[in-house]
Amino acid sequence: MKKPLEENGIHRAKLWEIGFYALNNTSTNIYMMLMSYISYYLIGIVGVGAVLAGSFVTIMRIWDGVTDPFVGYFVDKTNSKFGKNRPFIVIGQIILFASSFVLFNVTPSIPKAGRFPFFIAIYMIYIIGYTCQCVVTKSAQSCLTNDPKQRPIFAMFDSVYNILAMSMIIPVYISGTLIPKFNVTDEAGNVTLSAFYNPEMFHHLQLVFGGIAAVFAVLAIIGLWRKDRQEYFGTGETVKVGFKDYIDVLAHNRAIQMLVASASSDKLSNSMATNATIMITLFGVICGNYALYGSVSAITSIPICILSILGMGVIARNLGQKKALVIGTAGSIIFALGLFLLMYLGDPTSMKLPVVSGIMGVFKGSTWSLENWSLYGIIFMLLYILMRGFMNVAGSIVIPMTADCADYEVYRSGKYVPGLMGTLFSCVDKIISSLAATFVAVMFAAIGFKKELPVESTPYSDGIFWVTMACFIGAPLIGWIINLIAMKFYPLTKEKMEEIQEEIAAIKAKAMEQK
Repeated sequence: MKKPLEENGIHRAKLWEIGFYALNNTSTNIYMMLMSYISYYLIGIVGVGAVLAGSFVTIMRIWDGVTDPFVGYFVDKTNSKFGKNRPFIVIGQIILFASSFVLFNVTPSIPKAGRFPFFIAIYMIYIIGYTCQCVVTKSAQSCLTNDPKQRPIFAMFDSVYNILAMSMIIPVYISGTLIPKFNVTDEAGNVTLSAFYNPEMFHHLQLVFGGIAAVFAVLAIIGLWRKDRQEYFGTGETVKVGFKDYIDVLAHNRAIQMLVASASSDKLSNSMATNATIMITLFGVICGNYALYGSVSAITSIPICILSILGMGVIARNLGQKKALVIGTAGSIIFALGLFLLMYLGDPTSMKLPVVSGIMGVFKGSTWSLENWSLYGIIFMLLYILMRGFMNVAGSIVIPMTADCADYEVYRSGKYVPGLMGTLFSCVDKIISSLAATFVAVMFAAIGFKKELPVESTPYSDGIFWVTMACFIGAPLIGWIINLIAMKFYPLTKEKMEEIQEEIAAIKAKAMEQK
């Protein structure tokens, strides 16, 4: 008779535990979304030029990457009564809320000459908090569950949360509620101060986003509560690790090497494609109506969720996580090319979509009346849904793949270093993706936007079109090609992971016999 999973050395999490734990990534992503508008804050309130604002984001992301190995080292060394991972969620969340509050509420009161140095100092503290909480998203994967069929469930929850929050609720809220509220207009209705340069909007965003992120962090701690214990760490035995072990992992763990190469290039290109300025120029300038951004985000989010869940549920759980990343990447390439051809050959200003003034507006019958749609809008939406659906399969599956890399290291060397795996991944990922804001700023500076970035009321030009297409379509294509090359050399297939879990189970059984 086949032994239960727990007796085979494979431990599983409850479905609600995975769902709660996945909110840790959503919590930090909400802060990332808040900071995606930081270039506008630096230009409008702190008082720096557009290129310097973009460069600042790059430099701070590099600092973010530098802090990762140190935080990861402390995670691997930690084994407290409160667990290995949960303390870092608490520490990170406290730092994030406090530092972001100071950034957006205290900075404007500083004399203008001292604002930028003050902003830099506080932002560096903010990054430490962000790193502390982010590392748990990767490091706790391996202790939550080691069942290869269950790990993709995290990606399914994570994908749904992030699509609903980042692609649906937040864009609709910002474009449909906050922009009209915080735009300053004259008597004729002309915008005299864009909401993106209005400090009041940032005060509001920090409180709302910070409160939501804190609630998600608490739920993540609850989800980890049962499994954040030593018996679920690697072989269940305490293994001392030092910096020499880190060097060995970097040199010999082919899985994490290839995953970092794949994910970091993908993150750089995706960061450029979803950059706040690119979204503004795509919908506000090229299509001529920034409100379309909220409509597209709201209407496409549910179909994208469904495609993502089906993709990860069918592909990742049955064929393995590596195969899911490859298929997701290939689909992304095909539909991104179709979207570019539509934008280049068609007339983006002919896009007609129903105005969605809130999330519930998606479910109104008038939204789906054909008279509110143009043919161009329908084709755009179909291509966009398919592209983003495949992108989410490829992008979301990367996080549970870091847990596979941690198990591979236990199998390879006997060392359980989930903190290293998570922070090594994050370090390179952040350093490379940090270039996104600089690339965007430099490309717009090259066509004349040296002092400030385009806003939704900026007049159309061919230069804006090509810079936007280079970031929205061109950069992701390069990242996806690198993805496919890296996966050729990634060793952790579905079959290999089954072999690894059997070997780790045997090590645990032997250790139990010796006690």
